Amino acid sequence: MKDGHHICIVGGGFAGFWSAVAARRVAGPGASILMISAVPTLQMRPRLYEHNPSVLGVDLEPLLALIDVGFAQEKATGLDIAKNRVATADRTFTYERLVVATGSVMARPNISGIEFTHSVDTQAEAIVFDERLAELAARNESTTIAVIGAGFVGIELALELRDRFVAHHAPNVADSLRIVLVDRGIEVGVTLGAGPRPAILDALRDADIEVRLGVGVTEITQQTMSLSDGSHVRVDAVVLATGLVASPFTAALPGDKDELGRLIVDATLRVAGVSNVFVSGDAVAVDTGTGHRAMQSCQHAMTLGRYSGENAARDLLGLPLLRYQQPRYVTCLDLGRAGAVLTTGWDRTVVSRGEEAKATKRFINTVAIYPPEHPTRETLLAASQIKTPDTPPADVSPAETGL
Repeated sequence: MKDGHHICIVGGGFAGFWSAVAARRVAGPGASILMISAVPTLQMRPRLYEHNPSVLGVDLEPLLALIDVGFAQEKATGLDIAKNRVATADRTFTYERLVVATGSVMARPNISGIEFTHSVDTQAEAIVFDERLAELAARNESTTIAVIGAGFVGIELALELRDRFVAHHAPNVADSLRIVLVDRGIEVGVTLGAGPRPAILDALRDADIEVRLGVGVTEITQQTMSLSDGSHVRVDAVVLATGLVASPFTAALPGDKDELGRLIVDATLRVAGVSNVFVSGDAVAVDTGTGHRAMQSCQHAMTLGRYSGENAARDLLGLPLLRYQQPRYVTCLDLGRAGAVLTTGWDRTVVSRGEEAKATKRFINTVAIYPPEHPTRETLLAASQIKTPDTPPADVSPAETGL
């Protein structure tokens, strides 16, 4: 195309990256494919609760260049579906097929003093928080850190903080570090179900995490966190782990949205009434083929990306579209010094916990969510093949995580 691209992909996260690779595999070398992303990095977002987040990213441009996919480091700000155009602050890109994979963002509660909080939602934010931890550790004084939100991220972060203090050369004060985990709900890990909760509670107790449930945060200052029960906590840092909602760009798409702002689509991931636009990853609400909607997780985003990229290319070539299926579902929650807890299925049946589960978590975090190591064009394209859904095995090994 002289004036545009056959396929444009907006978003450079897990769904966007695998959309690009799958689209190239199916469309062949003759198609013009472009990724538009505000950052040139595939951020290892599931790992940003860990120490040293500055290394938790993969450069996108060399991988995309390997498969002849263009890259524009721009933030998409607008969409004109009638004219097949994506707008950024400086340019306009036209397309024949579009994949919207703009992901999710941290839900920011309306709390006075929210500007004093930290987050591990993006690599840049995680780096700023890690720098703050280093400052606090260097003081060699008693420290209080509050984590708002006792969901997946909040639990993993709270249970990692003490060892992160040690990593910042503060072993003498690590035991005097006060960690407060706050949530409006009456249970920790509500979305994780009842199965892993005993392991979570054991880990929080053994790690001496102070859990405050059934209370909200009403105000935050640089030194204090005020709670809805009238109490006040002196704090040195407050970190948000308040859940995810679809990125604001998703609002530009026509159609019904769910409570998280995700676009509701059919199994082909195509936007209703807009035949040349597909939505993927954390921006989409779609059934996995099990009666359950995909979660906002890399586990689902990676597979959704493979489907959306393949379907965009198939539609371009006039081929039948594939119906998204992902019946395999596991959850592996890092529990810090207590290891991890691994569950399988939507009922979240516990398969293993402790060090055995931790081995699976390490495999997921260091291998499964990454592109192939030292890829060639052929191995990268091959990695975008969609796995045929089959019956889940009775046990779960690192190779069977579904990622």
